[in-house]
Amino acid sequence: MAIAIVFMSSISNAVVYEPNWESLDKRPVPEWYLDAKFGIFIHWGVYAVPAWGPPKSYSEWYWHNISNKKDDNPWWQFHKKHYGENFEYKDFAPMFKAELFNPDQWADIFYRSGAKYVVITSKHHDGFCMWPSKQANLSWGRPWNSVDIGPKRDLLGELAEAVRKKPGMKFGFYYSLYEWFNPLWLKDRQDYVINHMHPQFKDVVTRYKPSIIFSDGEWDLTSSEWKSPELLAWLFNESPCKDEVVVDDRWGKETRHKHGTYFTTEYGAGMKDASHPWEENRGMGYSYGYNRAETIDDYKSARELIIMLVDLVSRGGNLLLDIGPTSDGRIPVIMQDRLIEIGNWLKVNGEAIYGTRHAGRDCQWSEGIRPKQGYKEFQEEYNIMKQIGWTPKNGQAVKQVFFTKKQDTIYAITPGWPGKQLVIKNIKLSKDSKVSLLGVNRDIQFSINGDDLVIITPTLNSDELPCSYAFTFKITQAELLPEK
Repeated sequence: MAIAIVFMSSISNAVVYEPNWESLDKRPVPEWYLDAKFGIFIHWGVYAVPAWGPPKSYSEWYWHNISNKKDDNPWWQFHKKHYGENFEYKDFAPMFKAELFNPDQWADIFYRSGAKYVVITSKHHDGFCMWPSKQANLSWGRPWNSVDIGPKRDLLGELAEAVRKKPGMKFGFYYSLYEWFNPLWLKDRQDYVINHMHPQFKDVVTRYKPSIIFSDGEWDLTSSEWKSPELLAWLFNESPCKDEVVVDDRWGKETRHKHGTYFTTEYGAGMKDASHPWEENRGMGYSYGYNRAETIDDYKSARELIIMLVDLVSRGGNLLLDIGPTSDGRIPVIMQDRLIEIGNWLKVNGEAIYGTRHAGRDCQWSEGIRPKQGYKEFQEEYNIMKQIGWTPKNGQAVKQVFFTKKQDTIYAITPGWPGKQLVIKNIKLSKDSKVSLLGVNRDIQFSINGDDLVIITPTLNSDELPCSYAFTFKITQAELLPEK
C-alpha cells in the first residue's frame, strides 16, 4: 500500500482520522521530527538493579531470560549465584531507588549533547511503570510502578518537566504493548488489550502529552488484535498531543516498515533512502539497559557515533541514541562523555544536520567496488568506520564526503580533514556561489573544473581547527548532479 507523506508545520484540527491504516497513513508528518535528526533514548527500570547480561545482549531482558532455569543458561546461572534461586524479579523493585536521580542534570546533559528530543521507557516488557499507573497495580495485584514502590517518585513526570524547560527540546516515551508475565496477558490477551493496555496507554498519553511515542512489544499479535488503529485514531483525533505527536511503526506483527509516522531500524544501518521518515535506534554498546558486564571495548567511540549520525542524516534518517542509567539514577560517565563530545561537534556543525533534507545524493564514493550494505529492520551489520576514507580499501570504494542540504545550500561533510584540497564531483554552482568551512569565519577559495568543484582548504594548525572528527564545507547556491 502506498503511504502518503505530507510535510507540514501544523496539522489542521478539522481533519478526522478513521480507525484504519488507509486513513491513519494519510496524516501529515510533523515538521519538528523531520528537522530534529538526533534524539536520546533511555532504557531505565527495575532491570537496572541486576544490570547484567552476557556479552552482546540486552540487559533489560533480564527477567525474561532468567525464566529459563536450565544449567546451560548463563542468565539463570548468574542470577542463582548472586541472588539465589528463590529470589524473584519482583524482589528487585524495592532495590530500584533512584536516590541520585536529578532530572535537571539529566536534561542539561541531553541539551548539551545537541539532541532535540528525549524518549524514555515509560514501561518495558516487564510491565513496571515509571509513573503512577493504577492499571499496573491492578493487573499485577501488587505495587508495580515507581510511585508506589522503589523510588516513590513519578520518574516520567519529573523528567518530562526538566526536558521541556530546555529550549527547543521535545519529550516523549517508549511504551511496550505486551508484558511478558502479566497475569491478565497470560490468561486472556483480548481482556488485557481492552481493559489494561488501552486505558493505560490513554492515561500515560493524557498525563504527559508526548511529542513522540516509540511503541514496541507488538510482535505477538496483529494490529487488528491490538486494536492499534482504534488507539491511534484516538491519539490523532482526541488526545491532548494530537497535533504534534509522531509514532513509530511497531503496532502489530505486520506493521514495521509499512505503517507509522516513521519507520524504525534497531542496531542496524538505517534505511537506504528518504522515501519515508525513519530512525535508527541503538545503544553506545550492545545493550539498551545498563549492563555492568560491558567494557570500554564494547562502547563506540565519539568519532564513530558522530560519523554514524552524519551518515544516517545524509540518507534522510534520524538517530535515536540510547543511554542506560544506573539503578540509583546516574548516567554513567562514559555515556555522558560521548554525549558531550557529540554536542561539541554539533555546536559547530549543527547547521548541516538540523533542518536539512536529503540532498539527492547521500555521499561521494571513491573509485573501487562499492561494498554492499543491508538494511534489515533488526540487527544488521553496519560498520561505518570501514566505509569511510579517501582512497579505496583493498579494492573497495569508500565514502569520501556526505551530503545534506537546505534549500539551495549544499553541506559537504568530510569524515576527517581532506588535506590541501577537496574535490566535489558532479555539482553545479552559480556565479554567486560561495564556499566556507563551518566554524571558520571566512570564505574559502575554489575553482570549477567541468562539473567538479575544487575547494582549496584553509591552512589551519591544530588549535585553529573548528572541531574534531568531521568537517563541514558549506556551498551556497549549488545543486548536486546525478553521478556519471
